[in-house]
Amino acid sequence: MTAIVNSVEPGSIASDLEIQPGDEVISIDGVKPLDLIDYKYFTASDNLSLHIKRSSGEEEIIDIEKDPGEDLGLIFESAVFDRVIPCNNKCVFCFVDQQPGGLRKSLYVKDDDYRLSYLQGTYITLTNLKSEHKKRIEKLRPGPLYVSVHTTNPELRCRMLQNPKAGNILEELKWLNELEVPVHTQIVLCPGLNDGNELEKTLNDLAELRSNIASIAIVPVGITRYRKNDILKPVTPQLAGEVIDQSDKFNEKIGYSLAIASDEFYIISGLDFPKDESYRGYGQLDDGVGAARILLENYEKHKDRLPEKLSEPYNLTIATGQLAYEVMQPVIENLNTIENLNIKIIPVKSGFWGEKVTVSGLITGKDLLSELMPVKNEISNLVIPSVMLRKYTDRFLDDVTLEDVEEKLGINVEVIENYYSCEELIDLIIQNSCNDLIH
Repeated sequence: MTAIVNSVEPGSIASDLEIQPGDEVISIDGVKPLDLIDYKYFTASDNLSLHIKRSSGEEEIIDIEKDPGEDLGLIFESAVFDRVIPCNNKCVFCFVDQQPGGLRKSLYVKDDDYRLSYLQGTYITLTNLKSEHKKRIEKLRPGPLYVSVHTTNPELRCRMLQNPKAGNILEELKWLNELEVPVHTQIVLCPGLNDGNELEKTLNDLAELRSNIASIAIVPVGITRYRKNDILKPVTPQLAGEVIDQSDKFNEKIGYSLAIASDEFYIISGLDFPKDESYRGYGQLDDGVGAARILLENYEKHKDRLPEKLSEPYNLTIATGQLAYEVMQPVIENLNTIENLNIKIIPVKSGFWGEKVTVSGLITGKDLLSELMPVKNEISNLVIPSVMLRKYTDRFLDDVTLEDVEEKLGINVEVIENYYSCEELIDLIIQNSCNDLIH
């Protein structure tokens, strides 16, 4: 793996130097960068020497003078330029291991890389840190890091991760605490394994380190139809309510909101989402913690921009996962009170992964088409969230493209980038309706 340029920001230093996608950064001041951390560190100075290998094969050394801290404007294909640190666990709940064969190779890659945790918010287990990794963390102190804890019971953690070296999680967290590296922690709740008293112990143990623990996210285990054993059970409405009650009582005991259940627990239990302040900065949005509250708050903030009436009828269809469908219902009902506006939201079932998988980010192109083809004649304007597509591409998980979907449905598809915001949806309604809006 090397530092291959994916794109160049317009008007940047790299653009002026005519660096192109496909070019490779060989070294900076004679040092080969291992990852984006190195790249940002080495390019922070006001004078540097950049060794570039053009996609044509020609190599060039460029001396650059710039303002201190000014970015070169390079975006790379990967955040790490050497080998991604692989996961050495066989977690009983691992989603990667619950996939069928025959998918593209990248879907079977299991990383456990502290650099990706810092740069991209991926979760690590701290089970595979070598001495050189620890030395670099001690030197750079990158944070926050996102750590999958699951349980602080050493024996249980070894069993859940199927790794005899997984039991010392508290020691590793104490080490990060001494380095003052902030940590967001995650507990994937598996009924019958790490719930109940085990969850209570984990929360209490983490509370002892709370000066450095930024948040504790509790998320339900995901189970696909390809699961080969029955050790995993889905979270029931009753258990979802118990987990919420358990986290609420824990937070009350320590005096602030540290542990919070993901949105899915609230949807499963039928309980109302917590208030905005409970999420304390929304540090674990990508783990499904707080997205629903942000969406609802954002709608309240921006709905006053909407008209009371559109001068002509405007029909809009939103296709999304079943969880987002539940969250969006009150918003859609309110929008449909606008005269001449008709929005229909369609929950897309996951035929590929199975009915227990309900998040939008795992909807495949075939799932989308399966749901929409029977009603395609009723759809004139279609919106999907960007999380359905692989990052920086127009492809779904199954390699069906956005163009494929548009061609089969015979319509254009609008992709909303900010999954947590209603602002883009409101903008879309205003932009695509007639200009003569009546307020």
